Amino acid sequence: MAGLKRFFPVLDWAGAYDRSVLVSDLVAAVIVTIMLIPQSLAYAMLAGLPPEIGLYASILPLVAYAVFGTSRTLAVGPVAVVSLMTASAVGQIAAQGTADYLTAATALALLSGGMLLLMGLLRLGFLANFLSHPVISGFISASGILIASSQLKHLLGVPVSGKTLPDILGGLGANIADTNPVTLAIGAGVVAFLYFARLRLKAILRGMGLNTRLADILTKAAPILSVAVTILLATAFDLGQRGVALIGEIPQGLPVPGLPVISPDLLATLAVPAFLISVIGFVESVSVAQTLASKRRQRIVPDMELVGLGAANIASGVSSGYPVTGGFARSVVNFDAGAETPAAGVFTAVGIALATLFLTPLLANLPQATLAATIIVAVLSLVDVRAMARVFTYSKADFAAMAATILVTLAWGVEPGVVAGVALSLLMYLYRTSKPHMAVVGQVPGTEHFRNINRHSVLTDPAILSVRVDESLYFANSRYLEDRIAALVAAAPEVRHVVLMCSAVNAIDASALESLEEIDHRLADAGIAFHLSEVKGPVMDRLRRTAFLKEMSGRVFLSQFEAVAALKAELAEGGRSAGAARSPAAASA
Repeated sequence: MAGLKRFFPVLDWAGAYDRSVLVSDLVAAVIVTIMLIPQSLAYAMLAGLPPEIGLYASILPLVAYAVFGTSRTLAVGPVAVVSLMTASAVGQIAAQGTADYLTAATALALLSGGMLLLMGLLRLGFLANFLSHPVISGFISASGILIASSQLKHLLGVPVSGKTLPDILGGLGANIADTNPVTLAIGAGVVAFLYFARLRLKAILRGMGLNTRLADILTKAAPILSVAVTILLATAFDLGQRGVALIGEIPQGLPVPGLPVISPDLLATLAVPAFLISVIGFVESVSVAQTLASKRRQRIVPDMELVGLGAANIASGVSSGYPVTGGFARSVVNFDAGAETPAAGVFTAVGIALATLFLTPLLANLPQATLAATIIVAVLSLVDVRAMARVFTYSKADFAAMAATILVTLAWGVEPGVVAGVALSLLMYLYRTSKPHMAVVGQVPGTEHFRNINRHSVLTDPAILSVRVDESLYFANSRYLEDRIAALVAAAPEVRHVVLMCSAVNAIDASALESLEEIDHRLADAGIAFHLSEVKGPVMDRLRRTAFLKEMSGRVFLSQFEAVAALKAELAEGGRSAGAARSPAAASA
């Protein structure tokens, strides 16, 4: 049973399911369903797809994640950033509104799901670590700006094309004179109402005597209210005849499961976008899941999260949906509403399915400006200016990666933005670690501690050069280590022993090992012994598999204090001679 629970997390919580948990999950499902209906329609429009596709992507994926996902409260479905990435990827292949566009979006979900599933089975969740937090934050902020600006055309009622900020702003400027005043009034009114609901409505309802739960439900229902009111206005005043763009007829009924006909060329074209969507979606989802799990002292399994998200995307693909992931806003709502298990997601899927069966005829007169306003209010919270300020203050290098991601995303699109951010992060990491911090250290008086001679009052011996390197040693910094030690030795003619303090060295690769051998040979030729101290156990294990320790001119000491004490005694006995005789390496922790 333990083995089955590992691959089917649903078995872990289903056995303890009772009536109280059922009630909590049902209440959470009602609140999330109310929130998800307008969001699903809006995000499908953002992805360039018919509105019903957003509903389709909010049914089977929730069920699939409930079976394989390990988070108790993560709410899976269409999200703004992935919708934007879908539009960017599919828009290069087919025109919006065509059957090929929908086929490509479905294929993108299947391909992304397959990649996530494979990554989970191979336990490759660590690949997401190559996306640093500043890069992710910058990408999401830039995406929020792009998404909000792309929806302004629906608020103004003007035609605008383009996937980058310059193109969008240029199109808006060229067509601003054709703004439809009725459309603008609807869009601006909905934006104002949704902001009011987000900031003030809950407090007002509490002041009227409503309990916290009911006030929260009514606040989350604000988008539904805006949808209902604008539909009534559009119907009563026949706004479609006054130039207001409406959603139009939405097919009634559930999607028929099946696989689209996908050509190998299409899969090859979508491979890179699918991988980027998979990684971005996983990072966003797992960060939300971990945050919520920690609040209840629960845990998630990242590799199984890959499997759960992969299953959700495959389920979306076979039900005519598009790529999905765990959404921040709806997951927080699901958590706050009291969801106890992923069954809340299954109940939400049932609610969306019922809406798809019975409510879609009522949405034909829904103004597109209403959905655009819903998107704008939702995504502007993604623009985190405070995070930019914090990163700028803390690390100029990380801020450079963040700024590059933002600028490239806005100017050239989402895929180049992610690639630029990742590439710059890796390059800056290589540059930073290629010149690791190295310090000459001395003994703090009265202790066994050794600290930087430039920062502390310490004791040193002119015949012993103690150098601490604060980085793992690998191909990018091995030559720097050689040059730095050579420079230090050249500046200290009295040195007879060099001790490399390795307390911060977690690994030594083959290139660095060759550099250590070269350092030892050069020092030995100059009559100087080369020693190591505080070598970590795993590093020592690898060194013992080589001839380096046997051929090294000096020794390996358990601690820097032991090294200096032994070498001082040796210098005193030998009249401060080189003392370069080889001896067996000491044990190291």
